[in-house]
Amino acid sequence: MKLDRFISNRTAHSRQAARLLIASGRVQVGGRVTHDPRHEVDQFVAISLDGQLLQAREAHFLMLHKPVGYLSATRDPQHPTVMELLPAALGEQLHIGGRLDRGSSGLLILTNDGLWSRRLTEPGIKLPKTYHVTTLRPISAETAERFAVGIYMTTEQLTTSPAQLQQLGPCEARLTIYEGRYHQIKRMFHAVGNQVAALHRESMGDIVLDQALLPGQYRALTAAEIASVDQPASASRS
Repeated sequence: MKLDRFISNRTAHSRQAARLLIASGRVQVGGRVTHDPRHEVDQFVAISLDGQLLQAREAHFLMLHKPVGYLSATRDPQHPTVMELLPAALGEQLHIGGRLDRGSSGLLILTNDGLWSRRLTEPGIKLPKTYHVTTLRPISAETAERFAVGIYMTTEQLTTSPAQLQQLGPCEARLTIYEGRYHQIKRMFHAVGNQVAALHRESMGDIVLDQALLPGQYRALTAAEIASVDQPASASRS
């Protein structure tokens, strides 16, 4: 939205009057006087007219170490949700970028920037997401090969994108996928005759879960982590 339209929408001034206010130096954007009525307004920048705030919204980008047993939801009548791990005033502003099942743990991203979170989760971008997987039965030798060519999903009638499986032990592996379909990893292992016992997300793109965070703890993303969503991410992790 252009600045003159924003001023007109937020005040009793017409758009023409808003242009005059801007030209006369009475409008500040991000703490600086702006004379350009066609300046594009960002939803997270402070805007004031004659010292009176018309918009003051802070952008939030958080990583949370999701514990097992919490729903990736804003509220639920039966189960605790991840929003209950945050201060109420903060949680009310946020949405989740890339959910995890109640029985899964690990990296969860929360933000109030809808455009940014769409880039984080847009299927066409194929952002790599890496998980530590524990299975009930030993992982067969051909599992990595099956995942590398894709697993056919009967419900959606499609084949998953190639995934990388790094075996860490008889029943442990690190798996990188490029989609986020419903119960995708559980369904992939079911297709090869196995069952997921535990699932922990380690990373999304270049955003890696901070090892200093205990389950239930969170921190703000760094500037580099935020910017990484607009850049090509590593295809896989060791």
